[in-house]
Amino acid sequence: MASSAKRLIEKSEKSDWRQAAQLSREAIGAVVNFSSEERPIVDPARRRGRGALSNESGRFERERRIETDDGWSSIEELGEFRTNVHAERAKTIITRNDSPDISFDRSINPYRGCEHGCVYCYARPSHAYMGLSPGLDFETEIFVKEGAAQLLERELSARNYSPKTIAIGANTDPYQPLEKRYRITRGLLEVASRADHPIGIVTKSSLVVRDIDILAPMARKGLVKVAISVTTLDPALARAMEPRAASPERRLATIERLAEAGIPVAVLVAPIIPAFNDAEIETILTRAHAAGAREAGYVMLRLPLELRELFSEWLVTHFPAKARHVLSLVRSARDGKLYDPSFDKRMTGDGPYAWMVGRRFELASTRLGFSRTRLRADLFRPPSCGAEQLSLF
Repeated sequence: MASSAKRLIEKSEKSDWRQAAQLSREAIGAVVNFSSEERPIVDPARRRGRGALSNESGRFERERRIETDDGWSSIEELGEFRTNVHAERAKTIITRNDSPDISFDRSINPYRGCEHGCVYCYARPSHAYMGLSPGLDFETEIFVKEGAAQLLERELSARNYSPKTIAIGANTDPYQPLEKRYRITRGLLEVASRADHPIGIVTKSSLVVRDIDILAPMARKGLVKVAISVTTLDPALARAMEPRAASPERRLATIERLAEAGIPVAVLVAPIIPAFNDAEIETILTRAHAAGAREAGYVMLRLPLELRELFSEWLVTHFPAKARHVLSLVRSARDGKLYDPSFDKRMTGDGPYAWMVGRRFELASTRLGFSRTRLRADLFRPPSCGAEQLSLF
């Protein structure tokens, strides 16, 4: 492993990305025990500003497609990965879940895929359901749920609807760059505001401050809170892990702006990556509390399905000297595996290392005075719609 990592660095410095990629695959196999099947890593010039290194076919595809040089330098003629937008006409907009380890039973994701490109994102495998790769496709082939606000209004108007907090952004970020143009999230908030429906938002984008004009009046009624994800305070590490997300300082500034507007803010230290950003737990909590956050949570690194390979190849390529140690600690917190989907373990892990992280987080949160904000659901008023008027006859 050490010799492979050394050769990888030397080759990378010479900008011979093809040979470096091959060395990366060899190192990945040594660390993660993957099959020897080649995992083609994309030319860095084509994936500039993106998180994933490869674009393997999804797990449901019958055929595996690989970009291969045919001897005519055809790969060098391929252009860089650009963001492509696809319209999605969803039949419903509220997704339900009965997971016992999640604090909400319903959520809305205005977008499929996420341009932020966070290499660790547990939502990446969901792109396989669209026939696309959880790798580079996840951050470049984005689906926009047109008509989401109208769907929400219709579903909130159903006679048997019972209001509970809706989480917006549980899977992909509702304030990713495309939101500036499409304003799907803002439309959802406008409907929720008119209906006095409780909303919880999770984001790592500073764009959320654009909607303070909606969020502040909702907050005064106890109807909204915003969780800002802060993975690290190191800007270089953040750029490598989350290439198109807001910088750590902008996220702290966003917490401050929201808190000043009277909007309850939580800080989400997620994911905690063993031997990577775990040393920052107390510092992140302290800085976020000083900025105005009054609630805190964390999630241990999750590597389901294709994410296991995607994160491991990124780790070996960017931080070869740490890869073996990081993945060893991940396994120690996942019963010897890289991921355990058990409800009682998937968010926090298990074992001595996971216990230590949990106690550190708990002690720091208690010392700083973090508490939980509960939202109201008793103010809910079903939106008026045509179907409701027809019911009078």
